[in-house]
Amino acid sequence: MRFTIPGDPRTKKNSSQILRNRRTGKPFVAPSKAYAQYQRDCGWHLKSLFIDEPVNLKCTYYMRTRRKVDLTNLNSAICDVLVHHKVIKDDDSKIIVAMDGSRVRYDKENPRVEIEITRIED
Repeated sequence: MRFTIPGDPRTKKNSSQILRNRRTGKPFVAPSKAYAQYQRDCGWHLKSLFIDEPVNLKCTYYMRTRRKVDLTNLNSAICDVLVHHKVIKDDDSKIIVAMDGSRVRYDKENPRVEIEITRIED
């Protein structure tokens, strides 16, 4: 299965904000508005498959700039997006057993994420 999500990929960990719980007053960390919007926008380009068997998740991130970016954070964010939109049941190691082949590339004109999900037979 292949999906393409247009737009500049976002990380969740570097895009967070500290808010206060209105009821208790305690602070908590929440995704930024930019990441929350990115997560919503991704839903338009994904199919709900609810995969619950072992898969390899290969992601190619085409960034708008050549600025340093953390591949691990990009992978974590896209896994959270896939779980949120019910493409995969969970992002634990029993379902996403590998992320072989994931890369970061540069494409100023067409930033995007290309996702390839392959079932793994054990």
